[in-house]
Amino acid sequence: MTVHTPERGLENSLISKLRDLKYTYRDDIRDKAALDANFREKFQELNRVKLSDGEFKRLIEDIIKPDVYEAARTLRSRETFIRDDGTPLNYTLVNIKDWCKNQFEVVNQLRINTDNSNHRYDVMILINGVPVVQIELKNLGISPRRAMEQIVDYKNDPGNGYSRTLLSFVQVFIVSNRTETRYFANNNARHFAFDADERFLPIYQFAEKDNTKVNHLDDFADKFLAKCTLAQMISRYMVLIASEQKLMMMRPYQIYAVKVIVDCIDQNSGNGYIWHTTGSGKTLTSFKASTLLKSNESIHKCLFVVDRKDLDRQTREEFNRFQENCVEENTNTASLVRRLQSDDYADKVIVTTIQKLGLALDESSKHNKRKIARGQETYKQRLEPIRDKRMVVIFDECHRSQFGETHKTIKEFFPNAQLFGFTGTPIFEQNSSVKQFEGDMGSMRTTEDLFQQELHAYTITNAIEDRNVLRFHVDYFEPKGAAGKPGQTLTKQAIAQAIIDKHDAATANRRFNALFATASINDAIEYVDEFKKLQKKIKADHPDYVPLKIAAVFSPPAEGDPNIKQIQEDLEQEKEDYQKDPDAKKKALQAIIADYNAAYATNHKITEFDLYYQDVQKRIKDQEFPNRDLPKKGAEKIDITIVVDMLLTGFDSKYLNTLYVDKNLKNHGLIQAFSRTNRVLNATKPYGHVLDFRNQQDNVDAAIALFSGAQTERAREIWLVDKAPVVIDQLKQAVTDLGDFMKSQGVDAAPEQVNNMKGDDARIQFVKRFKEVQRLQTQLDQYTDLTEEQRAEIERTLPKDELRAFKGAYLETAQRLKEQQGKRTPEGDPVNADVDQLDFEFVLFASAVIDYDYIMKLIAKFSGQDPKKLKISREQLIGLIQSDAKFMDQREEITEYVRSLKEGEALDEAAVRSGYMRFKAEKQAKEIAALAGRHGLETEALSCFVDTILQRMIFDGEQLTDLMAPLGLGWKQRRERELALMADLVPLLNKRAQGRDIAGLNAYEQESA
Repeated sequence: MTVHTPERGLENSLISKLRDLKYTYRDDIRDKAALDANFREKFQELNRVKLSDGEFKRLIEDIIKPDVYEAARTLRSRETFIRDDGTPLNYTLVNIKDWCKNQFEVVNQLRINTDNSNHRYDVMILINGVPVVQIELKNLGISPRRAMEQIVDYKNDPGNGYSRTLLSFVQVFIVSNRTETRYFANNNARHFAFDADERFLPIYQFAEKDNTKVNHLDDFADKFLAKCTLAQMISRYMVLIASEQKLMMMRPYQIYAVKVIVDCIDQNSGNGYIWHTTGSGKTLTSFKASTLLKSNESIHKCLFVVDRKDLDRQTREEFNRFQENCVEENTNTASLVRRLQSDDYADKVIVTTIQKLGLALDESSKHNKRKIARGQETYKQRLEPIRDKRMVVIFDECHRSQFGETHKTIKEFFPNAQLFGFTGTPIFEQNSSVKQFEGDMGSMRTTEDLFQQELHAYTITNAIEDRNVLRFHVDYFEPKGAAGKPGQTLTKQAIAQAIIDKHDAATANRRFNALFATASINDAIEYVDEFKKLQKKIKADHPDYVPLKIAAVFSPPAEGDPNIKQIQEDLEQEKEDYQKDPDAKKKALQAIIADYNAAYATNHKITEFDLYYQDVQKRIKDQEFPNRDLPKKGAEKIDITIVVDMLLTGFDSKYLNTLYVDKNLKNHGLIQAFSRTNRVLNATKPYGHVLDFRNQQDNVDAAIALFSGAQTERAREIWLVDKAPVVIDQLKQAVTDLGDFMKSQGVDAAPEQVNNMKGDDARIQFVKRFKEVQRLQTQLDQYTDLTEEQRAEIERTLPKDELRAFKGAYLETAQRLKEQQGKRTPEGDPVNADVDQLDFEFVLFASAVIDYDYIMKLIAKFSGQDPKKLKISREQLIGLIQSDAKFMDQREEITEYVRSLKEGEALDEAAVRSGYMRFKAEKQAKEIAALAGRHGLETEALSCFVDTILQRMIFDGEQLTDLMAPLGLGWKQRRERELALMADLVPLLNKRAQGRDIAGLNAYEQESA
């Protein structure tokens, strides 16, 4: 039996542990006054100053900012304050030169009283009197996401202390139930909120260097909260992203990688490589390593080397995102050489391509030969003065093209250089295809040959287990009725038709999009034509069919263009394809771009291919936004992008979930291509999906074994999702469990009986059980390899109409429970702790297809039907509305509106929309009139009061006083009447706010609780 440790016991235990770690426990700091007094004492001691009361008051007003980013910047900076006598005081809030030398204190049960609330915080860690870490202790079983959501709610409370007290300096939140501990960075509301798609800021688990998780609170305190470690986590391993005004924490494996590179340089102990899987944030790791080296005076330059122009641009943009203007553009090799020669601090970190670096050091290049012929200094000669300087060269995806030669050139020219490589897919003996070069240094075939030693590993196996990337579902396609003969080749028409048939299922009805990897440029061109023909025929036969939007991207012939030559360096197949008939391929690409221009109202040209390529990437990423949020209706996004080599490495989009494959893939190429699909989003994206038309299971198994790291024997189980029969069995069990539970509550296992269950405990259990049913259903909905028998089995387990009805019951129940979340007793405790801990995951219950526009069209279709030949009944239409989370706040109005319509009325869509708006306005006016009558107020005055609140999204207490003034009441009676009115008004305001927060309303929600 699990023993639940009371939160207060956990708190005392943690404080005891922190005291063991030499923190000073301050049980005298329990309110804002004591917190401020302690900070004043520490500030004066650090800055060797004595402030008057007036000066301290002004200082507090100066430094406390509601902007989290600005507060974080102030915490790390040297600032100036003008004293009463006009003299400037240069100060810091903490010892920023050596954070370990600050004073570390711990306080608990701190109360911050403000006008509208009385918040209490479990444990706070103070560095030099500044509260920088808040630790919230929870009961066992609470979801880390729900814990984070509670802190978000707490921070959004208009009476909170985070925006108007020293709590504005909190950098890190830690949540623990003793056995599970998580942490995350503080941020401004736009980066610290739960949006409709339930995407979250990263929530971290701390880990050892070998990725063993540090979960228990005592162990976490030892490893993470040791004074110097915490100081480094905040000062060194948090990144302030200026362009987004956002705080970001580095993950443990990123920190270990940076540390090992820095140690390697400090000890001058040779080269090394970092094996961090695709999608694990290698750019942030390399940026942090580069910036730490920037302050190392023994290093002359730090070069970050990529192998393609598009990655050069992408990396430079990322570096400058982390720190504004930290990396300049190298427009050509001449500017790279100029920056290498420069002693300017701004030129210490340089992002460049491998080709530019190679040209700078290669005397035999055409450019340098021309210089020699003219008697001019070559680039290499110009760089001679820095030959013996200490250089650090960091290579991104270090195994790629030409690397062996450039490695040799750099080592020969810069004998004191240290070389480091980052790779998601190292080259081992097993996947080394050719010897990169031969010479005095011997053959360089593997990543280890090139870099001597592996410094740190974080494999895809680690990342999947940490849920930093998703698992894969691989469907090895077999045509219906085929014997599945080995080596059987499918026609392009059959493959294109299969993709059209399966795309909606694979992408959750086009919520996501896909890449289609083809074997050659000619194949890509043929597929473009094949999709055109097939979709034209389908549209002719089925006028309601909405064609897939299909684009294609492959490089144009280089024709001497250095930019295209540079792009093609890593595009082996495309480079090879242009050896034959380049003109025909160029003509086909021009036609593809012309079709794209027609579809998207753009004006791209093959001569400016990079702009076209960037636009394609942007549109793939724009899948994130609903059509109505994009500029032009109907043709904004791309469903499938046909590629050969491009986009199969280095391209990330959370809304890309599917890869179609008609191309031989193996080893690192296979892993790189598959990894385009497995970026984490939310519960609607359970895995990355691969549909393989070449039956490459042996290659997949070999790649998993090669790149799984230390857990080879369990790798398939970790990497690949369960096959359909297993998930179907899990669904059956979940449905059985739900039915058994409902029967145990004395009701039938039917959707209409959910409302008859008694008590919140029963409703909570229903929510948990049905959420699991829906999660498994979502997973199966996206399987493309289900047989007809399996589909029938799923339908028998939970018929679609019954599933939809259960969804409606779930949303109604969840809405009732959700309204209780965040409500507190006068002592600050949750009104219902079990409800408070529920994580509803509404995104699971929102269809990508069914939106407001779709419903309006359906209502119009319903109203125009012949009552005797119904295609969609009134009840089916209402069921659809009630089962989708997007309509939670409008379900009553839309349902009543549909019930008010006459069959056969034949309204068009515009009439339906205007009719609904009129219906809603009349209903709302009646609600206000009834409310005004009940409370003895003028209807017009109450209506104006409500409209003003909803326009400004701010509740103003003075306006409430003005509203009640005509009643001529004494203060005590007026207060009672105000509370009675607000008890009725709060639910109405929250409903009309449709999920948005109304500032200042929280105080009345607390009262009503």
